[in-house]
Amino acid sequence: MEIINNGVKTIDDSGYSRIDKWDDEKTAKIAEHYKAILDLLGEKTDREGLLDTPVRVSKAMQFLTKGYSIDPKDILKSAIFREDYKQMVIVKDIELYSMCEHHMIPFYGKAHVAYIPNEHITGLSKIAHVVEAYARRLQIQERLTMQIRDCLQDTLDPMGVAVVIEASHMCMQMRGVQKQNSVTTTSAFTGAFLRDTKTREEFIHLISTKLS
Repeated sequence: MEIINNGVKTIDDSGYSRIDKWDDEKTAKIAEHYKAILDLLGEKTDREGLLDTPVRVSKAMQFLTKGYSIDPKDILKSAIFREDYKQMVIVKDIELYSMCEHHMIPFYGKAHVAYIPNEHITGLSKIAHVVEAYARRLQIQERLTMQIRDCLQDTLDPMGVAVVIEASHMCMQMRGVQKQNSVTTTSAFTGAFLRDTKTREEFIHLISTKLS
């Protein structure tokens, strides 16, 4: 492990490297609050296992909410290409991890995103990055679904956008109703997906089909 530009570069035995960056002042302030929370919960923050926990949680929360510092539209704009392709483009099974804004407990699942280009396409990985940017904020699934839809529609001006998210919410699994196998599905459409039943049905069929 080595220190690099206010971050830590970690290299494991396989040679994989990861650089974590954080703001030292913000990290310290957030850690103070988490230490106070642990004290209020009845923990002894001076015991060995908890000595560094407030700082670790502070850094974790900055990572889990890093989407606030990212403009998803800029992600799409960085890779827009003119192309005469007017059929459906689908990126499905995009893993997402987010935090419910009501209890700050995770929800996780998959997003399926499609659009029908109107002279312009974007890099496929950019769509996954847009999902990530919005997911890494305090969220509700309904708003997350619409934000992804609106970002693609406003930036690419396609003939239509479709977004479906399937997610499990730990606020339902760990607390409250405590139902372990429930899955919440949300959808949002624009343009051709909204007007044309066949187009929407084709999208639903394709995201439900496993191609061999």
